[in-house]
Amino acid sequence: MLSVESESYQIPAFVVDLLEEKAEQYNRPDFVANDPISIPHRYSLKQDIEIMAFWAAVLAWGQRKTIINKCLELSSLMDDAPYDFMKNHEDNDLKKFLAFKHRTFNATDTLYFLHFFQQYYRRHDSLEFAFSKTLSNSDTTIEKGLIGFHDSFCDSENFSARTRKHIATPVRKSSCKRLNMFLRWMVRKDNKGVDFGIWNTISPSQLVCPCDVHVDRVARVLGLINRPVTDWRTAVELTSTLKNLDPDDPVKYDFALFGLGIEGFATKVNTFK
Repeated sequence: MLSVESESYQIPAFVVDLLEEKAEQYNRPDFVANDPISIPHRYSLKQDIEIMAFWAAVLAWGQRKTIINKCLELSSLMDDAPYDFMKNHEDNDLKKFLAFKHRTFNATDTLYFLHFFQQYYRRHDSLEFAFSKTLSNSDTTIEKGLIGFHDSFCDSENFSARTRKHIATPVRKSSCKRLNMFLRWMVRKDNKGVDFGIWNTISPSQLVCPCDVHVDRVARVLGLINRPVTDWRTAVELTSTLKNLDPDDPVKYDFALFGLGIEGFATKVNTFK
């Protein structure tokens, strides 16, 4: 067993082994059933997958069961054919969305998302371009892609300022955890049956690890994060450390960190300190 040297931290061999073991344990089809990624897995058409994956990621806060149920409700409102609905819906079709709500995501937000998707898919074949158009092959992270997407998403006369909070950007120092999770789903290619890997112009090496509460807590216990706050720089720091383990696919360890968080690993370790 070998330890791995990071710029700021020598990752002990037992941590390397733990991350590899847990990534293998959770990156498998069994993971899908109880996770929001189960929503896009209900579809086979690329655009349906993109649309429902995006919804599932944006609405991913709170209990996973509730998130899944809200996404199923939303899918039903779109007649379970999201791409067709986005391209062809008319104003009268929007009335049924007025009662949709999840936490602080309300009807105003929902209607704008529908507007954005309709306008976008009438001009483009895939949502991939919305993230890749401001990104170059030389960029080491997805940062410019996230900034470009945020700016184009908000660039409409119909845009409501309150909806901005649902689309994170590194410019506001957000860790962009939900969008990073969405991008992991779309970009990673490993044939394990979880992530889709249906996008080709963004490299898995450019992805940034989603820093949700589980990932953040476990990463700190393992010494993978030094930055005291959780923001965009923290997410990049964690990803940079993980690149020492796999420079081509660092976010595969999201499975390990999230899985350990669900297992209560950080609490157990702190209890015995």
